[in-house]
Amino acid sequence: MYKHIYFIGIGGIGMSAIARYYNFKGLDVSGYDRTESELTRQLSQEGIRVHYTDSPELIPESIRDTLVVYTPAIPEDLQELVTVRQKGYKVIKRSRMLGEITDGQVCLAVAGTHGKTTTSTFAAHILTQSGEGCSAFLGGISKNYGTNLLVSKNNVVVAEADEFDRSFLQLHPEIAVITAMDADHLDIYGDLEHVQEAFREFASQVRGAVIKKIGLPLSQEDTPAKLYTYSLDNPQADFYASDIRLQEDGHYIFDINYPDGTIKDVRLGVLGWVNVENCVAAAAICLLHGTDPQSIREAAGSFLGARRRLDVHLNRPGLTYIDDYAHHPAELATAISSLKQIFPSRTITGVFQPHLYTRTRDLAQGFAMALSLLDELILLDIYPAREEPIEGVTSDIIFKDVTCKHKIMLHKENLLGYLEGKELDVLATFGAGDIDRLVQPITEMLEKR
Repeated sequence: MYKHIYFIGIGGIGMSAIARYYNFKGLDVSGYDRTESELTRQLSQEGIRVHYTDSPELIPESIRDTLVVYTPAIPEDLQELVTVRQKGYKVIKRSRMLGEITDGQVCLAVAGTHGKTTTSTFAAHILTQSGEGCSAFLGGISKNYGTNLLVSKNNVVVAEADEFDRSFLQLHPEIAVITAMDADHLDIYGDLEHVQEAFREFASQVRGAVIKKIGLPLSQEDTPAKLYTYSLDNPQADFYASDIRLQEDGHYIFDINYPDGTIKDVRLGVLGWVNVENCVAAAAICLLHGTDPQSIREAAGSFLGARRRLDVHLNRPGLTYIDDYAHHPAELATAISSLKQIFPSRTITGVFQPHLYTRTRDLAQGFAMALSLLDELILLDIYPAREEPIEGVTSDIIFKDVTCKHKIMLHKENLLGYLEGKELDVLATFGAGDIDRLVQPITEMLEKR
């Protein structure tokens, strides 16, 4: 058994959940990340040592007693990673670590190119509120619990199954939901066909039940588990919502239909039609797991969502500010159309920070189409994350094809000044880069109006 767990890239959302888990278990946990963030500050407050310089001398010295976990988002030439490999430390990827934690437990997993964070957070909330409880490794911060990790004494684990770097193939769930199988991470998969192939392989590893969004290219032949379907409102699906009513306050009330009955008058605690669909998916996992339908109805009403998922920071007459993690064309289109439905007669201004040069290059057309749904667009520079620039790939390849009437390109550092002098109605920020660092300053600026 290891005494020290050392994380290279500890500030990542998936890495930090595992770091918290081992810290909770009483092991010595420490790690490196490139930049300080709210999440790394929280880890430090919880007693985990975090540093921000590439410093091999800060790695625990005992090779035999130390397990090193790294994320594939870390560059291969990082000195800490090079050092642990050269010295013979046991070094494993984050995905394998999650596979080992969930092995031998009842794993309920949510996979999909989008929708998985809210759906897995929703399922974990239902199980927690029902009294059964669960451990959960989430890809976002639950607003109900203020963390991306839940720990329970029972053997039920909710896991977000990430397709990046084929990570989800380390999991062997009892029940799994698949929300979407769109073209993404093409720097890894090459094309849509290989993305879908990986999802089929994931489905082949599920034992009990696979619940796919209706219409996804996945058949009973692809999995030994029983295959179910879910939908927002298609009665052909096994699980779907009906009698969907939008209330004056922007919340929805609806019925959830499932093979054995109906849960009547479910009121959703979060905004957006997309969350009605996510609720149906989360309810499907929990119903097949054996959760009482009434518990699902109650939990839906108290669900606050995940941070940065249609996250409302300010909502008063004539001025609303919402932040969202959307970084894929399908996610953007879903988020924007949800906002248009909630605020039908209002002007929606969207700020978008593209994430990765490869994703921008591969999906530029899709981004332009999704952003054209806005009334006004403010487009920022590409956030590179782990990538080097690609010649000819800038935000302009999206911008030139956006058809909304009012559009502007800005550098991120000029955004606050620009918004300060601008008349706004509904403002939404989108992106998976470092745009989240501006959420607090934007909120504070708007609150003073």
